[in-house]
Amino acid sequence: MDLNFFGFKITRDEKPVVSFAPEQKDDGAVITSATGGAQGFYIDLDGSVRNDAEAVAKYREMSLTPEIDMAIDDIINEAICLEDGNNTVKLNLDDLEQPPKIKELILQEFQTVLNILDFKNKGYDIFRNWYVDGRLYYHVIIDNKQPQYGIQELRYVDPRKIRKIRQVKSSRIQTVPVIQTTDEYYVYNPRGFGKIPASPSTAPVDQAVTGIKITKDSIAHVTSGMTNSAGDLVIGFLHKAIKPLNQLKAMEDSLVIYRISRAPERRIFYVDVGNLPKMKAEQYLQDIMNKFKNKVTYDAASGQIRDERKYMTMLEDFWLPRREGGKGTEITTLPGGQNLGQIEDIQYFQNNLYKSLNVPISRLDPGQVYSLGRATEISRDEVKFSKFIRRLRSKFSELFNTLLEKQLILRGIMNDQEWKAFKPYFQYVFLDDSHMAEMKDIEVMNTRMNLLMDMEPFIGKYISHETIRKKFLKQTEEDIEEENQLIMQEMQNPILNPQIIEPQPQPQQQAEPAGTKDKKPKAKK
Repeated sequence: MDLNFFGFKITRDEKPVVSFAPEQKDDGAVITSATGGAQGFYIDLDGSVRNDAEAVAKYREMSLTPEIDMAIDDIINEAICLEDGNNTVKLNLDDLEQPPKIKELILQEFQTVLNILDFKNKGYDIFRNWYVDGRLYYHVIIDNKQPQYGIQELRYVDPRKIRKIRQVKSSRIQTVPVIQTTDEYYVYNPRGFGKIPASPSTAPVDQAVTGIKITKDSIAHVTSGMTNSAGDLVIGFLHKAIKPLNQLKAMEDSLVIYRISRAPERRIFYVDVGNLPKMKAEQYLQDIMNKFKNKVTYDAASGQIRDERKYMTMLEDFWLPRREGGKGTEITTLPGGQNLGQIEDIQYFQNNLYKSLNVPISRLDPGQVYSLGRATEISRDEVKFSKFIRRLRSKFSELFNTLLEKQLILRGIMNDQEWKAFKPYFQYVFLDDSHMAEMKDIEVMNTRMNLLMDMEPFIGKYISHETIRKKFLKQTEEDIEEENQLIMQEMQNPILNPQIIEPQPQPQQQAEPAGTKDKKPKAKK
């Protein structure tokens, strides 16, 4: 095992792969040519690395809005279920064809990984950080002197301060670049990869991006699996909600301004200025305004009362001059807004925002009655939402694969080749809401039993018992064999099967008194 600066490296027997097509990955790594570098430093020349930091900052700002925060809470609560006495996630190795001893060691190391993450208590926060940022980084810390002890600690790394780099070494064959090898590592910069202000009084400037090279195996990295059209930037699950959120904010602000400006009733003063010149007419109008207008304000900072009659706001009366020959001085009333209660446009953009987050609108409506319902009554949005949650869980499970791989290889339980062979058979099962799962199982079983009762006259005549048990009751061969053994045992148990007639005990004959057996009755004379 080769130890490197700020990390460790697991030795792998990898053969170089030659191809003209670059490997497609969704980790958003920066592709560079393998030209080397002094002291492991990487300098960004095109400025593309700062996009990640800006994206994460934008997602975190969006998560603070009430609508998106409510949607995120609903998604995380559905994906991560915390219950006392039950593990949030379990590793299923039923499909792995290995001895039970090997399976037990793998399960023990997986539990060790969960304990290091403290996933039982922090699972909600870990999943939320990954969902909001669209990426998750952990620094894997081991004992360099005794790596066989496995992972000692996992430290969260801010995604704005770390970036993955992929160096590609290629050659040319008839003007076609052929990729021979790739080298992957991470670059960490405590100041982050983005724009920073040069000073409080100056505008932001581009930061000179340099960082420390960290080995690939020292970082556990999982992304959302989605990239932009160019494939060089990982986008989060909140990315498609940026436009609907901005539209909703703009509509809400305009609605507030309209309501404030149109709520009060205002007066319009038409003042007759006769044949006065323009300048004198405006002065005469201003004198009339100051004479009939009284606007006194209180300054809370200085405690003084000020006259603000020279300022006019959108909520005050209107004063308009009128020339000679008109109707003379007149006062009319400008009515307030009559459609202030119409918010259909706001609701429209709210619905668009919820749709962009893949959350059913009925879940975010506080007036909606919560009902368990039946499986046949579940809406299409709920079905799509449940599939969306399963996709999130499947993608998030890559974090467990990454950590478990490092733990098993460091502990010497398996090598790199064995991990690649065993990995497809690892299944991570997340805990569901026990009440909802129980209600669903009861409903499914009730439906099967009702169907079985309706088909009872045809069993053995048109449909075999084996077909009923396999296709309708969904029993496997092992289930059928186990149920047959239990049925035979119950048939032999008189308590469970009252039809069994127990042997009745024979009545005991009364014993004769001693000495009466030899005595003969005396003959009568």
